[in-house]
Amino acid sequence: MAKLQPQARQRPMTDDSSLSALHGHGEKPTLRTLAQATGFSVATVSRALADDPRIAAKTRATVAEMAKRLGYIPDRAARRLRTGRTQVISLLLNTEHEFLGFTHEFLTGITEVLAGTGYSVTVVPDHPGDDRLAPVRTILRNNLADGLLFTRTEAFDPRVRLLMEADFPFVSHGRTEFTAPHPWVDYDNETFARQAVAHLVAKGRRRICMVLPGDQFTFAQHLRYGFVSAAREAGIAHEIVPGITLDSPTAAISAALAEARRGPNPPDGYVCVGEVTALVALAALADTGAVHGVDADIVAKRASPIFDNIRPRIGTVFEDLRATGRAMAEMLLRRMAGEPPERLNRLFQPDPPR
Repeated sequence: MAKLQPQARQRPMTDDSSLSALHGHGEKPTLRTLAQATGFSVATVSRALADDPRIAAKTRATVAEMAKRLGYIPDRAARRLRTGRTQVISLLLNTEHEFLGFTHEFLTGITEVLAGTGYSVTVVPDHPGDDRLAPVRTILRNNLADGLLFTRTEAFDPRVRLLMEADFPFVSHGRTEFTAPHPWVDYDNETFARQAVAHLVAKGRRRICMVLPGDQFTFAQHLRYGFVSAAREAGIAHEIVPGITLDSPTAAISAALAEARRGPNPPDGYVCVGEVTALVALAALADTGAVHGVDADIVAKRASPIFDNIRPRIGTVFEDLRATGRAMAEMLLRRMAGEPPERLNRLFQPDPPR
């Protein structure tokens, strides 16, 4: 197909003083500003910014460079009226997390992928105790986004059901038990739990414990199965700490672990799903006079380098949350482009504890 040639152009205004005079101090540059600065027509500039392959590559590069120099930002409202798209992706995010730096790493991965696509991310607070459908309904009802990402997925997550029924593009962080396929990115928590138990058994530990997420979350089931089955296979005592979850207040987790330490048969091994629980476990050991590496050992999943600087060292397994964010953003773009959901799954595998 022949490329559309730009209209005859005037000599572009390229020096900084001319550009400043062109759009004025404090005024928002428009398509017409870019057209005047480059000498192309408004229509050509619009197509070039949309990366229309019918516009010559050199023209697209010239327009892009001028847009960068002038600080041009597309008018989302106008684009929404023209295309029906918002150029927005919404992220439902629970900021209270078992990982230190979860929000930073996760968002960084997402924004790395979206850079240059024209999409921006809006973060919507998501608290598992609230009505988790309310923000989804608001987004759908008011056409606030073109796609949705969310975390803390439940086995029969009502958000997944609603979004599938609405045929709205989304990617969940975590799997569900729905038979209909949908896009998801997950971490193999069953394998993590099995490897953590094996690591503790190799250190001679015979009474191990674990704090789980709430039962409604799918990854709680994966963790429980991996932990319990590996402990039974090894023939060792094991316990899911009762009365608390990963979402319990830190003080409550600390009190439960300290109480277990003071019992007649305290745990000598801890499998920790995140850095927060691992730090609490270390504190419980110290507060009850126990010595890590002597009286008990800890294996923790981590997403930051914090344990590189803590002594004595504990066994750790890295979960790359930045890679998770990247994978979810890439998958959402593919889904919005029409790729079938059954091809949009990824399960990250853990390395053995070190």
